[in-house]
Amino acid sequence: MSMLSNLELIRRVPLFALLTSSQAEAVADAVIKRRFKRGETIVEQGEKTNTLFIILTGRVRVVTSDKRGREVILATLNPGDYIGEMSLIDNEPHSATCRAEVQTDMLTLGRAEFARCLPENSSMSYAIMKGLVQRLRQADRKIESLALMDVYGRVARALLEFAQPDREGLMTIRERISRQDIAKMVGASREMVSRVMKDLEDRGFIETREDGSMLVKDRLTTLG
Repeated sequence: MSMLSNLELIRRVPLFALLTSSQAEAVADAVIKRRFKRGETIVEQGEKTNTLFIILTGRVRVVTSDKRGREVILATLNPGDYIGEMSLIDNEPHSATCRAEVQTDMLTLGRAEFARCLPENSSMSYAIMKGLVQRLRQADRKIESLALMDVYGRVARALLEFAQPDREGLMTIRERISRQDIAKMVGASREMVSRVMKDLEDRGFIETREDGSMLVKDRLTTLG
């Protein structure tokens, strides 16, 4: 990260793809690079940071918890994604906690610097609003699944969201996902998720390969 200038880093972030050269330079002058260790909290639910965080490398987990401390995983964010934009816009506390899953490098932009970028930067504000709409839609789908789907449907949807096409075009989950993590995503116990996963495998909806990756069959969509 240290070998690249702020402007070069800005140009690699989809959020800033529509900026003109002068706009990109203004943002590059305002951002600060930060590195978070694995497990380190980036933003805390209910707190304010007045900062926009843009992920350059690494991975971030977004979780929310109730008064009893039970957590639900809302999302996993990757390079190019950003954190804190809702609070930056409405000045309200963060609605979820974000933690670095691995060592994560970020660009940060403070509220004052953000505000200075907005008057002549309609493309940037539009990009953020577009991102907000996408996340709200994702939240709506998650709320719908938690409220209306049984555990089978919620587990199926979680697996489908993780699956990506491999070289042969088969939908595959490359990284191993723990039953505990899936349980937090779908609001069920680990034991229940383990039973559902075993049943899905026995019925041929999913297949675990020798390398630990998981093949997700097309017919899983009938459940999720």
